[in-house]
Amino acid sequence: MRCNSQPLGFGANHNRALAEATESFVCVLNPDVSLLDDGLDPFAALLATASVAGVGCAYPNQLDEHGRLQDSEREVPSPLRLLQRRLLGRKETKAEWVNAACMVLPGAVWHALGGFDERYFMYCEDVDICLRLRLGRLSLVRAEAQVVHAGQRASGRSARHLIWHVRSLFRLWRSPVYRQSLQLLTSASASTGTIGTP
Repeated sequence: MRCNSQPLGFGANHNRALAEATESFVCVLNPDVSLLDDGLDPFAALLATASVAGVGCAYPNQLDEHGRLQDSEREVPSPLRLLQRRLLGRKETKAEWVNAACMVLPGAVWHALGGFDERYFMYCEDVDICLRLRLGRLSLVRAEAQVVHAGQRASGRSARHLIWHVRSLFRLWRSPVYRQSLQLLTSASASTGTIGTP
């Protein structure tokens, strides 16, 4: 168990916890994720999916407390896409990144990436790591697994979280990772998944 001397962000916390991991796979997991009471082990499916050559990250379907599918798969956020989503109710169709509430990565991939970029205190660290995986020609693959994620979307209710979110978005949009990824994802060779159902 690790205890930080001061509060750290989501990415930094995981980086500290997994810094010395020697296992073949690592799991990024939110404290508000729980297993379904169906007797099935989602991590067996996640590990099997993450074991496939070329997979950089395996993730489950995320359900809310009422069993509804959450929108954990997203298109890369741009100012235009965010406006279309918020103001026009535009639905996203491409799984270009996934939230980091629950994901399994090969240990070698995690260490090669250096974990999360700690310049993102909260928000967008999952966008960034997914884009870096894609730039490394690795895939994000949805496993045949389900978990419950009691996500609260704090940026919609807390001014402090909203500020963190906006700062992270601007950091993302100014980053070379973002610019390079847009080129990759719009090229003919880019393979992006489609948002699916459980």
